[in-house]
Amino acid sequence: MNLPPIRALSTRLRVAVPLALLPVLALTACGSGSTAATPAGAQASAPPADDPVAAVRKVDKVAALLPGDVRAAGTLRVGSSVGFPPGAYYPNGPDKPPAGQDIDLADAVAKVLGLKLERQDASFETILPALGSGKYDVGTGNFGVTTERLKTIDFVTYINDGQGFAVKKGNTALGTGVTDLTQLCGLTIGTGAGTTFEATLTARKGVCAEAGKKPYDVKVYSENGATLTALQQGRIDVVMSTINGLRHQAAQPASQTTFLGEFHRLDVGFAFKKGSTLTPAFQAAVNELIKDGTYARILKKWGTSESAIETSRINPAEHKKS
Repeated sequence: MNLPPIRALSTRLRVAVPLALLPVLALTACGSGSTAATPAGAQASAPPADDPVAAVRKVDKVAALLPGDVRAAGTLRVGSSVGFPPGAYYPNGPDKPPAGQDIDLADAVAKVLGLKLERQDASFETILPALGSGKYDVGTGNFGVTTERLKTIDFVTYINDGQGFAVKKGNTALGTGVTDLTQLCGLTIGTGAGTTFEATLTARKGVCAEAGKKPYDVKVYSENGATLTALQQGRIDVVMSTINGLRHQAAQPASQTTFLGEFHRLDVGFAFKKGSTLTPAFQAAVNELIKDGTYARILKKWGTSESAIETSRINPAEHKKS
């Protein structure tokens, strides 16, 4: 969920992750293409065994919406940001195929369209600019639809996720949730580089001064594992990341975090360069998956049914937090 920051943050960290301090899940940054190794004695979270994508077949009337050159080529170049479950992650290491909700949805859409995906791993912050240059045909990585992004990027929505917070297990300072950023005044917040979280925290950093409180500090990390390590070491007080990612992480048996609930919902979509002729076909493919039940089965598999949408849209207006 991610938007380039409005201005540079005072602190931008690129830190190595001591493996012994990582939680059982080997996680990476929200929207980051780099991966973290699994700590010794731990196993990465295995994907669910069911495969709702296996039965998906090409739908000719939907495939007919593709531009002729794409149908003839039969492939699409996908810039894919692989981060952590349930969105996209490496259950068996970066030299093995990725898994996750976003992987299944992209694969299912490709099958409806009769295409093969040439998936290329990329760090989150590089994908949107690369769409404009033509390096990729489509980008995936839990990209939130925002007003700023809509100026240069087209989106086809497939879920509704958003922004949430988590703290180290046992920390009760923020109660059961964050509903206003003034609750964070005086604290240090860790988040991912180039994300909507970074943008939100940056744009609204003045709320504490307006409330007569000490400002919050923001530390930005390129890997989610580094953020979690900083949380466990007490170098940050709270993490801001995706609702589904934080909820999934906190639900794991060996988790060392507590999910503080939803802060702001955002539509999430496949990303394309502005004016792309691919969007009608992708929208129709997502809606075909919704209609035949595959979509619901994929979200159930990954525990994200609460993020289901009723219909896919092209470039919907950003949901504004009240």
